[in-house]
Amino acid sequence: MDAALLALAAVWGAFTGLLIPRAAYRFAVEPEEPWRTACPAGHPLTGPARGWLGPARCAPCAVPAARVPETPAPGTAASETSAPGTPASEAPTPEPPEPRTTDTPTPPAYAPTTLAPLATVLVCVALAAATGARPELVGWLALAPVAVLLAVVDRRVHRLPDPLTLPLAAAAVLLLGGAALLPGHAGSWTSGLLGGLALGGFYLLLFLINPNGMGFGDVKLALALGVALGWYGWTVLFVGGFAGFLFGAAYGLALVLLRRAGRRTGIPFGPFMIAGALTGVLLGALAG
Repeated sequence: MDAALLALAAVWGAFTGLLIPRAAYRFAVEPEEPWRTACPAGHPLTGPARGWLGPARCAPCAVPAARVPETPAPGTAASETSAPGTPASEAPTPEPPEPRTTDTPTPPAYAPTTLAPLATVLVCVALAAATGARPELVGWLALAPVAVLLAVVDRRVHRLPDPLTLPLAAAAVLLLGGAALLPGHAGSWTSGLLGGLALGGFYLLLFLINPNGMGFGDVKLALALGVALGWYGWTVLFVGGFAGFLFGAAYGLALVLLRRAGRRTGIPFGPFMIAGALTGVLLGALAG
């Protein structure tokens, strides 16, 4: 196993993972609300890509205001603040005022977390270890941070935004199409396209049967995941798709047993779809 390849994958995962908290905060809104453009304290989010890329905290929130003690007004001597007849050197030193800062409570949705960056690093390293130096690895590493971002957003607000799901599907088609033109690849672009149509169509059927149990965002996400799974063939497509349902069912059952949810409680299904797809891709890459 190439240690340099794993190291590069880890660096890429760490770099992209650190950008996820801000993007997740901006995307994690209700369907009728616009994307967030300011931090919880009201500071505009600035930076590359119109403020979408950047650290978890905005600059004013990251650096508290300097604690500057109050000073006497200009022209006021120290002796003027002393009691009559008391030398300035013996005058009691006033206690400094309470420091004033601009710190504000940070809600959980914006609080910096190591979970998303750590998950991105682990996913990228696992993909690199399973795939090796094959052309499709570039595609997996490019798609992985967006998939983690989608999982975070869906977990917070039960929503898979179109600006993420649709470009993810298009990127999967283009990246794997480019990999198919290079020697040494271990998949099929044609089967990837068919896999996207098959998995997307299956989720669309579930949505039409029970719209309350399946969101349309899941259907759009299934297009991208189907392309990735189909790259390694129909067996991997079936395993990855089934694993998503299995993971989701296990999580729901655990919540019911712990009495943290009822049988009709909705759960975000996107993270389990992504986890199942990752399982399938890893197995396909190892067998390829």
